[in-house]
Amino acid sequence: MAIVKKKFRELVFQMIFSEDLSYACDCPLLSSLFDQMMVTKKTLREAYAQMKKVIQKQAEIDQLIKQHVDHYDFKRISSVEKNILRLGVYELLFDDEVPSKVAIVEAVRLSRKFGTPEGGSFVNAILDAIYSQMDAKLCLSNHA
Repeated sequence: MAIVKKKFRELVFQMIFSEDLSYACDCPLLSSLFDQMMVTKKTLREAYAQMKKVIQKQAEIDQLIKQHVDHYDFKRISSVEKNILRLGVYELLFDDEVPSKVAIVEAVRLSRKFGTPEGGSFVNAILDAIYSQMDAKLCLSNHA
């Protein structure tokens, strides 16, 4: 049976978060996530591959986030929100299987679950601004 997308996204987020904190996704961590989330080894491998894709695009994603955090230092964003934003931006820009609105809603859900209620509003504002910019560029290119 396939894993629910919400659970898969939580698994990917936890891997990205751990990687960011320099707890590289090594065997003990993967084993712990495997036990804690009760997923198959195949799902764990797929989540790890997804995490690697996000990490590969991290510099580009971080630059985009920095452009949209008005009057706020990127370094001051909590690790939880920063890594949720990274996953959300990745899904917005690079994952064609995830509708944009779903990427935003799920990032807000993750922020409320793993962070703070205020973090959800922050994540929503940043991702919505990025989405609006994407949408505007798409409209311009369609009218050209």
